[in-house]
Amino acid sequence: MTPQLPPLGDVVRRHKLSAVKSLGQHFLLDGNLTARIARAAGPLAGRHVIEIGPGPGGLTRALLLADAQHVTAIERDGRAVMALNELIDVFPGRLTIVEADALRADPTAIVPAPRKVVANLPYNVATPLLLGWLGNIGAYESLTLMFQKEVALRLVASPGSKDYGRLSVMTQWCAEARLLFDISPKAFVPPPKVTSTLVQLVPRPQPLAPCARNDLERVAAAAFGQRRKMLRAALKSLDVDAGRLLRIAGIEPTERAENLSIADFAALARTYAAVSSRAA
Repeated sequence: MTPQLPPLGDVVRRHKLSAVKSLGQHFLLDGNLTARIARAAGPLAGRHVIEIGPGPGGLTRALLLADAQHVTAIERDGRAVMALNELIDVFPGRLTIVEADALRADPTAIVPAPRKVVANLPYNVATPLLLGWLGNIGAYESLTLMFQKEVALRLVASPGSKDYGRLSVMTQWCAEARLLFDISPKAFVPPPKVTSTLVQLVPRPQPLAPCARNDLERVAAAAFGQRRKMLRAALKSLDVDAGRLLRIAGIEPTERAENLSIADFAALARTYAAVSSRAA
């Protein structure tokens, strides 16, 4: 039997949940849309779901109604926490609310496996949150996340495209990423100025190519930090002989970062680790 829940609009009014710009808040109040997002996350029965920035709880409701074993909602806005507390009695034993800054929270320390993250991410912290999760991606079954469309396109971009960059490399090295569907600004309260896109990331059993994540991140950051320059110039910030680094890695010094595959970046990262350790 579906529990009786008050309209989300009423919850927003009672708790005076006007969106706060500094928190990147854009609420989803359309039950059909939140249910679609929950379905897109795949089977939730038996899974512990982590939601970031739930606001008044539209997606939280959908996840619970989709039979998630347990939902842990991490929310830093005290007003939203009060609104979410109303759901605890409706879904006894299946909802935990953590009042915290998601950037400082480690979901793996508070939520048991199997874990899925399903979230309409606050725009202003979406990328740093993702980069943090990628560092321990194997701890999650999947991540189903809402981003600004321009960020979503970077996650899935291929070499040679204008959207390909450091975020593409770091994401695709350890996860399979796919775009699910776009969401119009009109679906949000208040409406953002951009289209949003739901993305799903599934951890790879092994990274695409062997290397240390920190070395890959450093090499990619240097290469794309000056993406219009040839690699022999862009990689000078690594404090090693860029020409020698590229020669050993088997990459032409006149290439540009946007044309390298993820395997190329992994080769650069391995070579950088070897060259810098010998120099030390």
